[in-house]
Amino acid sequence: MNASKRNMFVIRRSLRTSVVWSWLAGVLVMNVAMADQVIMKNGDRVTGTVIKKDGKSLTIKTDQFGVLSTAWDQVETVNIDAPVTVVLQDGKTLQGPVVTKEGRVEMTTNGVPVSVPPTEVTAIRNQDEQRAYERLLTPGWGQLWAGAGTVGFAGTSGNAKTLTFTTGITAARVTNTDKTSIYFNAIRASALLNGTSANTAQAIRAGLGYGHNLSPRMFLNIFNDWEYDRFQNLDLRFVIGGGLGFHALKRERTVLDLLAGVDYNRSSFSTPLTRNSAEVFWGDDYAYKVSGTTSLVQSFRMFNDLTNTGSYRVNFDVGASTKLSRWFTWNVSVSDRYLNRPAPGRKTNDLLYTTGLGITFAR
Repeated sequence: MNASKRNMFVIRRSLRTSVVWSWLAGVLVMNVAMADQVIMKNGDRVTGTVIKKDGKSLTIKTDQFGVLSTAWDQVETVNIDAPVTVVLQDGKTLQGPVVTKEGRVEMTTNGVPVSVPPTEVTAIRNQDEQRAYERLLTPGWGQLWAGAGTVGFAGTSGNAKTLTFTTGITAARVTNTDKTSIYFNAIRASALLNGTSANTAQAIRAGLGYGHNLSPRMFLNIFNDWEYDRFQNLDLRFVIGGGLGFHALKRERTVLDLLAGVDYNRSSFSTPLTRNSAEVFWGDDYAYKVSGTTSLVQSFRMFNDLTNTGSYRVNFDVGASTKLSRWFTWNVSVSDRYLNRPAPGRKTNDLLYTTGLGITFAR
């Protein structure tokens, strides 16, 4: 190969290398340009995709660190390339890319430029968040239900033959303005010993509740509970009531509601004994997401009898659920009912605990 051919080969290889590096640099610049950027007042820079601004927090998804949240009042500038939905304090809704210039949030919607201070922005939602928000505004009654069902069996065979069956169902429908919930728990146990068969446990507990938000913190709550317990001589306890609730804590992983109100209680026993009474109640509902697969729920109610002074009862429920797959879960629950003045000859406390495999569902 003579000198001229060698020089031509080197030139061509250099050109190909330059083209490749130019293409890679262009792709890198385009990716950076297309990514949303948030610069904090302390100089920190976050690059990714802005998911939402909700309340006092801005949420952004990054490639390296996952989903991050930061205080909105600590944001110096934000640049969002893809169209987003922006809600202002006066209720006006705008759509389009967002950029911060000279301490103001600017965007163009329908060809009209808009410039407002950051304090005027109450919400920012990307397309997925906006679709989820709109779905909660006017859902059909059959939509947005989520819950779980559990079935458990246990038994022995030999000198003694026993069989225990438990089942439980919980479901809730949560929208932007209200929450509807239902529950059902049942246990039935039997034993055969020396040719004698007998039921050793038989109880059913069920109910429904509805809460409607009156403000971001306060809500109206009504409920209806039913209970049957053969070995407490309880044929039926029917309770209906309502009151006010307070969202004491509402975070991504933790929710705590405090409740109080009044109710009517009719308890029919097979002794025979019937009690009709007005009650005042107070308690809490607590939910905690332990991890991506495990969640914990707890509920407590104290009912003080206003008709029969000195009588009271307590409901306490706690449960944990761990996802084994997309649909299957392992569930553990404890349900305690305390009655300080039970039917004659019966104990004050009845504890129902279950564990088993279940399924989850969402609509």
